[in-house]
Amino acid sequence: ISCLSMRQAERYLISVNLQAKITANKSKGDSHMEYRTEHDSMGEVRVESDKYWGAQTQRSFENFKIGSEKMPIELIYAITMIKKACALTNNKLNPAKMSKKKTDAIVLACDEILSGKLNMHFPLSVWQTGSGTQTNMNVNEVIANRGNELAGEKILHPNDDVNMSQSSNDVFPSAIHLSFLLGLENSLLPSLSRLSDTFLRLEKENEGILKIGRTHLMDATPVSFSQEISGWRAMLDNSYKMISSALEYLRPLALGGTATGTGVCSPVNFGENVCSVLSDIAKTRVCESDNKFHALTSKDAVAFVHGALNALAANLWKIANDVRLLAGGPRCGLGEITIPANEPGSSIMPGKVNPTQCEAVTMVALQVQADNYAVSIAASQGNFELNVFMPVIAYNCLRSVNLLSEVMDSFNVNCAAGIKANVSKMRENLENSLMLVTALSPEIGYENAAKVAKYAFDEGITLKTACLKLGFLSASRFEEIVRPEKMIRGY
Repeated sequence: ISCLSMRQAERYLISVNLQAKITANKSKGDSHMEYRTEHDSMGEVRVESDKYWGAQTQRSFENFKIGSEKMPIELIYAITMIKKACALTNNKLNPAKMSKKKTDAIVLACDEILSGKLNMHFPLSVWQTGSGTQTNMNVNEVIANRGNELAGEKILHPNDDVNMSQSSNDVFPSAIHLSFLLGLENSLLPSLSRLSDTFLRLEKENEGILKIGRTHLMDATPVSFSQEISGWRAMLDNSYKMISSALEYLRPLALGGTATGTGVCSPVNFGENVCSVLSDIAKTRVCESDNKFHALTSKDAVAFVHGALNALAANLWKIANDVRLLAGGPRCGLGEITIPANEPGSSIMPGKVNPTQCEAVTMVALQVQADNYAVSIAASQGNFELNVFMPVIAYNCLRSVNLLSEVMDSFNVNCAAGIKANVSKMRENLENSLMLVTALSPEIGYENAAKVAKYAFDEGITLKTACLKLGFLSASRFEEIVRPEKMIRGY
């Protein structure tokens, strides 16, 4: 310490004292905690008595105190469904080893996990082994210990029974596919559909309302407000189709491939049988991958599907930007629409209301695009027979699904559903626009029409006055040609 500066020395001593207090408090706390001894192939480990996990989970819990991100519960549920399907399949294919008694205990424990009662028993960090082995074992150990408790005797071993005919290497990628698939089918696509329905309603309600179109953020030719809304709706519908079609790449699972794709320690027909059972449990269609070597090492399917989410994020960002720009003001912006006023927008400016739902959409879109980058890079890291970036792939995929689902519902209920056209402002902007001159081009030519627009702008007069002063058209002919309602479709 003597060679350090005084400030460095002080910081060092504070750090040492703080660590000593933490250690003392931990030891003090331990004295009031009851433990049991669990063991694995590396020896014995102490586990809190009220936890169902075992030695391998405890080692991971102690060795990977990294970040606050825990394995998503959706992934835990997907692994649990797989364990249930595997037990039933093993009982069918090898009843001598997987007895009905063992099967029933596993199924009961799995059902408890899937009910949400045991969520607290899955504590592991995302930042662990890249194969997800420790989370696979976490589920195995919880099922074994709870299953034994339910059976009233120790009949289940986490590896020999719960993990029978499986490896973390085929279970974990299968669970990624299944959890991603279920999240998209049960959460994201319904949210997307609801938002699209809202825009369809708005489209119908605003039929016939004319406004100025804009390109490059500058005035362009007229559009109807319903046409503008239809563009937003079509973005959502297109994303729905893209994501729906991409789901087919998630349905093939690696189950039956075990450690390296060969299927060692698994019946030759295990994959086909377990996928059939799993389809019933998960209430979605999954199937055996036709190449387990690809299924274990490649994550191209999740990268592809997340790419469709990336496209949805881009569309949502665009829609949110349009809405907040059109609602800008309320007096000094475009002000062509109003959106619901949900909360005060400023701690200092009274009466200010901000487009907060739009801002939430754009922040989620940014996060999803960042997630897409992480998934893309992680998917490229399959070396030989295994990808070892699977936990971060699972975490980012499921985060994107949840964020997009929830932000679309929030935006729908708290903003989109309450969009109202400011018809008078739309009409004012439309009548003021110089781009109505476009209708004159077929009559007087592009260059003369440009002269009219420039003259009107420079002199601060209307297009009609400019056209008359330049001698290009009579007043009656101008009024016959320049009619905004005729400019929203081809002739």
